[in-house]
Amino acid sequence: MDEEVLEKHRLAGRIARQALEYGLGLIEEGARLLDVAEETEQMILDKGALPAFPTNISIDSQAAHFTPRHNDGDLVFSRGNLVKLDIGVHIDGYLADNARTREVGTRNWTDLIKAADEAVATAVEVIRPGTPISMVGAAIERTIRSHGFRPIENLTGHSLRQYTLHAGKSIPNVENLRDERSMQEVEAWESYAIEPFSTNGSGRVQGKRMSNIYRIVDYRESGVKEADSLLEKVYQDFRTLPFSERWCYKLEGRAPYHLRRLVRKGIIMGYPILVEAAQGMVAQSEHTVVVTEDSCELTTVL
Repeated sequence: MDEEVLEKHRLAGRIARQALEYGLGLIEEGARLLDVAEETEQMILDKGALPAFPTNISIDSQAAHFTPRHNDGDLVFSRGNLVKLDIGVHIDGYLADNARTREVGTRNWTDLIKAADEAVATAVEVIRPGTPISMVGAAIERTIRSHGFRPIENLTGHSLRQYTLHAGKSIPNVENLRDERSMQEVEAWESYAIEPFSTNGSGRVQGKRMSNIYRIVDYRESGVKEADSLLEKVYQDFRTLPFSERWCYKLEGRAPYHLRRLVRKGIIMGYPILVEAAQGMVAQSEHTVVVTEDSCELTTVL
């Protein structure tokens, strides 16, 4: 990784953290989810960067992949909500991904939030060149269980490459010695998003309802001119990174209809909203690191 690329990672990380802190400050009882998403994304644009994916605002037992539609103006935060705000930024495709959890107006889930926060901090201390991925997962699991909660075992952190949010290696939230991929080692000059999820539920998520987040998986014509025109605009703007229905609606008023067609054709995929299987409450904490020759550098810092 040359110095220019490393600086892009660092800049993306700083902006991602600034946007996350800004967005968390907008979350309060009665605030609209749509406003938080769009104002946070606009801040990223104003800083000269681009969102790496739509702002994820997952509430209570939702763990990931919820973002409001263009017409979801009636969705507001309520007292007692446990809100995961997940923000991604890229500079020329070099990525930063970070998240934190905020409780709205109450303090019922302070320990659950603390478990996720301490787990990501522990993982950052452990991750070094040559570290087995299973060791990072074990550190996350041990920390969360020490607080009396469960890690979500079927959600993972992930390696990052230019314009690729999930680049092949996963950082589990449990030790998981049965999976051969956990025997892989962390290598110098790789970038990782580390994201523990803690829950008082079963420790697994499931996804039955589709979100409003999509990604191109097979860039080709659909046979409908208007849908293909939207697809071309989406590829130019987002490439293979995730995008949202509301972003597409700004490009084309009939975007919701075209997106459904593109999904049916297998040209784009939709992400499911991931919900804790036993409806347990979920907290998330996330940082991005660049692994160096003998340590790691936390990029998502102010």
